[in-house]
Amino acid sequence: MPIRIVRLGSARHPDEGLRIGTVRRPPRGVPKSEYASRDWYDVWFPNLAPSAETVKLAQEAATAADWKTFVRRYRAEMSTPDNAHALDLLAALSRKTNLSVGCYCADESRCHRSVLRTLLQERGANLA
Repeated sequence: MPIRIVRLGSARHPDEGLRIGTVRRPPRGVPKSEYASRDWYDVWFPNLAPSAETVKLAQEAATAADWKTFVRRYRAEMSTPDNAHALDLLAALSRKTNLSVGCYCADESRCHRSVLRTLLQERGANLA
């Protein structure tokens, strides 16, 4: 019963389970009542999204060193007690039920969800 790391807005996998949006802002121009039916997310959980300042680092990362700076900053944000507990909860849930977490970015390798994947792995999450 794994956690899938997904791109929000993409078609759902048949066994995906609850889709959690780990983004700072909801999708633009989409009524709240249609988030799930349009495959954005079932639950919005911005706690696991990078801060606005950290997102800017990722968007402006032109070199490997820039990306490393983003990763370091995002990891620091996720190490706060509230965020660490949320990651621990998702890891524990992944051993009991199907769920997914995601972001809007087209390229996971240049998105916070690549770091989120690693953070969940480090906590023993069952990942797809």
